[in-house]
Amino acid sequence: MNFDCISAISTAPVASGVGVIRISGDGAFAVAENMFKCKTPVSKFEPYKLYVGSIDGGNITDFGMCVIFKAPKSYTGEDMVEFHCHGGVAITRAILKRTFDFGARLAERGEFTKRAFLNGKMSLSSCEGLVDMIYAQSDSEAKTGFYLYREKLLKKIQVVQDKLKYVLALIDANIDYPEEDLEFTYTEQIKQTLSNLRADLVPLVDSYRSASKMAYGVNVAICGRPNAGKSSLLNAILGEDKAIVTDVKGTTRDVVEGWIEYGGVRFNFFDTAGIRESADKVEMIGIERSKKTISSADFVLYLIDGAEEICDEDRKILSTLDNDKTIIIVNKCDLLNGSALDDGRLYVSALEGTNVKVLLDKLLSLTALDEFNFEGDFLTEERHYLAINNAISSLNKALSSIDTLPLDVVASDIKDAWRYLGEISGETCDEEIFNEIFSKFCVGK
Repeated sequence: MNFDCISAISTAPVASGVGVIRISGDGAFAVAENMFKCKTPVSKFEPYKLYVGSIDGGNITDFGMCVIFKAPKSYTGEDMVEFHCHGGVAITRAILKRTFDFGARLAERGEFTKRAFLNGKMSLSSCEGLVDMIYAQSDSEAKTGFYLYREKLLKKIQVVQDKLKYVLALIDANIDYPEEDLEFTYTEQIKQTLSNLRADLVPLVDSYRSASKMAYGVNVAICGRPNAGKSSLLNAILGEDKAIVTDVKGTTRDVVEGWIEYGGVRFNFFDTAGIRESADKVEMIGIERSKKTISSADFVLYLIDGAEEICDEDRKILSTLDNDKTIIIVNKCDLLNGSALDDGRLYVSALEGTNVKVLLDKLLSLTALDEFNFEGDFLTEERHYLAINNAISSLNKALSSIDTLPLDVVASDIKDAWRYLGEISGETCDEEIFNEIFSKFCVGK
């Protein structure tokens, strides 16, 4: 029998102590009744309590546990079942496949969370925060994801949307009762409300630049002439042999990436191909990619070979870089007896790891992210940034025309502002955005 229920393995498909198979929707309890055997029938289970028994996996039977969650008090807002079995590929797959025999179907990517959203258990922004938490690889990424997951941004946006609804209600009252001459009375009140709402939204937009770096990391490009020691510096920073190091110039033909967490901040490092004039077509492709990486980086480490004097080619390259985001590094300080800092240049030894920590401290200081306030309000998602930016633009249009145009005309811009904010709350989100968000999830979530 086919039910409107989905199932999936919610734990990693590798050898492990415990595996979890999750079932949700109409018929979930019936599937469990057919598959789980213990002294107490599934129909008599107390919700949220684990029962021990045998799990039917077709050709495989496992000894494990079962728990049921009754709608609406479940993750998805539907009836849910979880089988907790021994971890591993064969057992979990066999049990999952057996759920299909009794009427369940394989869940799509993120379908459990999608159902939670559709059933009002989670907001759209909370779902995005959950994705960020699942894929977080640093403390800062997990914290920014948790901010969205706990719906702090949503609550702020909903307050603004509610006040916009109130303003629109005042305008409707003027349209419905023109004889009362309410337009003059309400205009000043509306102007003040819109100005206050705009003032509430602007700090969120201003926070995006730094907050997005907390969520996705600070991008740092390592560049310079060939054989300056860029790959050696990347390896020293990462503490592993990520990039190939040889004495042959032009060894690095493409951008090599690696990241570390330092001071609670993720730093993404990009070892770029040495910049020089070359007749080698393959090398030139790598050099062009290097230039694009350097252009988009938050910071640039320009490496000079300490065994050589700075040359015209170095000066030419440096003249094309943004001084505000460029740190000049002199490598091979072990050969120079150089100090940690000298005339604005940082002396390091990529070979011996000398002053690598000084370099990381300097980068952390320049980002100013080590003092980031996770208790405040901020934006990390580009989608949210664009939506609020558009809402502010609509409020600006409304405020600039409110003294010269009828209120019912101004209402169009106010409705636009509400609609843009609805892309965050989920009230006006289109299907394309909706599908993109849930496609980021794994099948079991």
